[in-house]
Amino acid sequence: MNNHSFLASGVPQSDYYKFVTNHTNNLQKNGANSSGESASKDSYLRSRALRSAQQGDYTEAIALLNQLIHRRPHNAVDYNNRGLIYFQSGDTQKAFCDYNTALQLNPKLASAYNNRANYYAACGELAAAIADYDQALDLNPSHVRAWINRGITLRDLGQYEEAIENFEIALLFGQLEGHIWAERGRTYHLWGDWNFAIADYYRALTQLSCADNSRDVTSYRLHLQLESWLNELLSPQHSNS
Repeated sequence: MNNHSFLASGVPQSDYYKFVTNHTNNLQKNGANSSGESASKDSYLRSRALRSAQQGDYTEAIALLNQLIHRRPHNAVDYNNRGLIYFQSGDTQKAFCDYNTALQLNPKLASAYNNRANYYAACGELAAAIADYDQALDLNPSHVRAWINRGITLRDLGQYEEAIENFEIALLFGQLEGHIWAERGRTYHLWGDWNFAIADYYRALTQLSCADNSRDVTSYRLHLQLESWLNELLSPQHSNS
């Protein structure tokens, strides 16, 4: 498996954990919230959970999401978000259970399919991962992270041409270009097209250098990984092979 983390789903793009927001006006429209005070409480808890997750305080983030789920036991978004935290904290089985619960509550939640696919991919169940990425993209064809993650998984299957196609589709949406160039470069690297690989690595490094990596853990880790891949490609031993 590729040692680069798969990208979780949600908004805003710059946040590492990519929480899926569930705006309270939609809930109110459906009669789910009885008062503005209750809606504000939900929003506050989600914001605190996201902040705790970004700071690496998984225990606090999960405790806050537990409160949300207790308050709104039929809200698929909160199960999906808690699954993200469980996954990042290494409790993958609980993450898997939360993703399944989210999809039982809302079978059209594309982000939950993407996140469950990441679980399958991390477990080496690549066919199941591809099936869930396909489902996420059927529901939301502009789901950039699903295109990227599907490309990574196709690369792990040795389907380099199909992987490149996925990354090129992802680039059309104008989001996460640094991540896409990095993964496309790695694909060219493994495929043996080193000139294209080097060009994409440098594009990715330039893009990531412009970002505030102190707040985006994924970008920071990818920056380090890119330097390692580039050094691997440019090393004298590799050049003489």
